[in-house]
Amino acid sequence: MRSGGETARNLPMYDFPLTGAQKTYLRGLGQRLDPALKVGKAGLGPQFFKELQQLLNAHELVKIRFLGAERDARATLCEQIADEGRCVCVGAVGHTALFFRQQPNPEKRSIALPTAPEASDS
Repeated sequence: MRSGGETARNLPMYDFPLTGAQKTYLRGLGQRLDPALKVGKAGLGPQFFKELQQLLNAHELVKIRFLGAERDARATLCEQIADEGRCVCVGAVGHTALFFRQQPNPEKRSIALPTAPEASDS
């Protein structure tokens, strides 16, 4: 349970469970996206996260391209972006990664996630 004084910085990574089918669906959508943000030598600063928040609020799904980062560094950057950016990494291939955060307002959602079929009791 959260205490009243906790901020978003103190909270654990954004917890939005996605099924495998939902991640696959989002990766399919992401194939048609151009990278909206690029991470270079400057790394992940406050301006990067400000821009990421604006993009996630507007589009829910954001593709990021890593410039000049080694494989291990990219994995670490993905974790850091997901944690500090309050989003979920739904896939990373080569120098690009795809991040998702569902719009809290259902009326503003641009992506309808597929739902799991309900089990029947027959």
